[in-house]
Amino acid sequence: MRRRCTWNIFQSIEYAGEQDQIKLYNFFGFLMDHFTPASSERNLISHIFRKNELCRDAEWERQFCYKSIEVSASCTGPHLTFPMTFCGVSQLVEAFKHKQQLHARYVLQLLGETWRLLRILPNISHISCCRSKPITICGDLHGQLEDLLLIFYKNGLPSCEKPYVFNGDFVDRGKNSLEILLILFGFLLVYPNDVHLNRGNHEDHIVNLRYGFTKEVLGKYRAHGKTILKLLQKIFSWLPLATVIDNKVLIVHGGISDATDLGVIARVDRHKYVSALRPPEAHAPSSRSGEEAGGPAEGRRRVRSLTHQGSPTARMRKLPRRSLHGAPAGGQPNGSVEEELKRRRRQAGFDQSYGQVKKGSDSDPESGQATGKDVDEWKQIVDVLWSDPMPQNGCVPNEVRGGGCYWGPDVTEEVLRRHDLQLLIRSHECKQDGYEFCHNRRVLTIFSASNYYEVGSNRGAYIRMGPDLVPHFIQYQASRTCRELTLRQSVGWTERSALRALREQLFVHRSDLIGAFREFDPNDKGLISLTHWASATERILNLGLPWRVLRPQLVSSTEHGMVDYQQWIRELSITEPKLEISDNSILETMYKNHSNLETIFRIIDTDNSGLISFEEFRQTWKLLSSHLKTEISDKAIADLARSIDFNKDGSIDINEFMEAFRLVDVSAHTGGPGRGAGAADSFP
Repeated sequence: MRRRCTWNIFQSIEYAGEQDQIKLYNFFGFLMDHFTPASSERNLISHIFRKNELCRDAEWERQFCYKSIEVSASCTGPHLTFPMTFCGVSQLVEAFKHKQQLHARYVLQLLGETWRLLRILPNISHISCCRSKPITICGDLHGQLEDLLLIFYKNGLPSCEKPYVFNGDFVDRGKNSLEILLILFGFLLVYPNDVHLNRGNHEDHIVNLRYGFTKEVLGKYRAHGKTILKLLQKIFSWLPLATVIDNKVLIVHGGISDATDLGVIARVDRHKYVSALRPPEAHAPSSRSGEEAGGPAEGRRRVRSLTHQGSPTARMRKLPRRSLHGAPAGGQPNGSVEEELKRRRRQAGFDQSYGQVKKGSDSDPESGQATGKDVDEWKQIVDVLWSDPMPQNGCVPNEVRGGGCYWGPDVTEEVLRRHDLQLLIRSHECKQDGYEFCHNRRVLTIFSASNYYEVGSNRGAYIRMGPDLVPHFIQYQASRTCRELTLRQSVGWTERSALRALREQLFVHRSDLIGAFREFDPNDKGLISLTHWASATERILNLGLPWRVLRPQLVSSTEHGMVDYQQWIRELSITEPKLEISDNSILETMYKNHSNLETIFRIIDTDNSGLISFEEFRQTWKLLSSHLKTEISDKAIADLARSIDFNKDGSIDINEFMEAFRLVDVSAHTGGPGRGAGAADSFP
């Protein structure tokens, strides 16, 4: 029970962040569709929507030329020669193991060679398995180099005799995403027939702005980081979308939907989708459609799941941000699964068939929107990158993540039958044991980043598959600290980390929580019942957590079943920066939207210098306030800018700004991995 509660907290907060990312990007898309080309808001973000230019080789060489970059004799990192060899990539692995850095010239050269190879690869890689060459399949790595090195140590390096499939999400979250890419691309160049890379939803430059890869590259390669990132945008768009083993096992990063058609996926021009978050050639709809949607304010919310084109109602925003594998708090367990799904779809304003477009919302050439073929191809790609399985039959938009769908066992059976397949292998979701079967063992999730949420939170795993196509699993923990802990110590450590993250969420929503609590306190006594506390907390945070189970860890004391909510807020043990700012509401807005704010900063920082001017700082806040539909005064913004401009040079360092306003949990500084599970923060 303690592990499950911990897992629900981590997963709920993770999916809430993904949903916020999609909503922010949908808002940017709204600006592009509805604002005039000359508007300042549109100009701030227009560059992230540019099409993937097709370059001839000569133009490419000029744009990404590495030959003018000299490698000094004092360079301590590895020196590469091209064409790449097994020896060269092995030396690269050893260098990264010892924390050496590859020179920018070699990085650009390796990426350029990778781009040339990827352009000639099909959308779906077809491979065969034989007894002497079992295939190894790895899931998400998310920048955790220690996991990749451990896989190579246990299983061996890729070679003609040891083929690998890496199933996307190589980057973001971890600190060594670029090193992982360079290693995988190196082996791909040496063994193009034996190393296969599928694209994941994080191989997307828009997602990278939020989850760390952009910051990582710019931090490691200040002079050439912008060029490296631009080259990687193109490479990501050319990564294959799927792998099929012996015409029987389909491997995709996210999953499928009831509309999945491998024939369509095989024919799509995948490089058009630099970001899968927006269909190609999507232009502004007619003014009539905007009026029908209720004007700009409602238009911003018109897309909940990326591939659904209906008009969800405002109530849809209150759906719990949890995987459908766990029953949300406050659910109706006595109703049938079908009734519950229909109820949720009606609540969300969706049609009963996933992907069905409501009357009047079809795109057509006269409206200037993308054609039906473009939208269908885009939807196919989003579904394979973003979707998740669910236990119930059916196919519904994935409001939890904001993109793709949830599909049920009936959809699995139909799609596998239609394509004469026997097994679907996917990744995309962290699993406690590193892997998990569902849908009558016809769907298998594999996740290779161990300790993903926290040390001890989960094992990593990879698959070895022979000609019988039966998967065999190898599990591991990359952290030595975790391997030395007992089970009780490990669970205690991870649950304390989860509770710290949850207390931060409660703290940044404190004003909204107090307002919700006061609705149950008409006499202003400062006391509410535990039932009302749990109900109000879920209504504000919308995380779908079992709050009554969590109450002993979050509420230190109650009197006759009543909670002193003002005292409870004060006891959350969160400290914030001590700055003289006239408007405290701007601080709370920033805490709630910390990741969104950093994403906008990095979009506006077009030269990737890490610095923005006061005017850009003001424009960032205006863009955020427009997204949130709140008013933030110029004076409050100016006060905030002056308070953080420590050297008074008129510019703001993005990293310093975000770090200065990071909340600190006081309880995080007591105890450590060695603390036992009997500590105060443990679940009952």
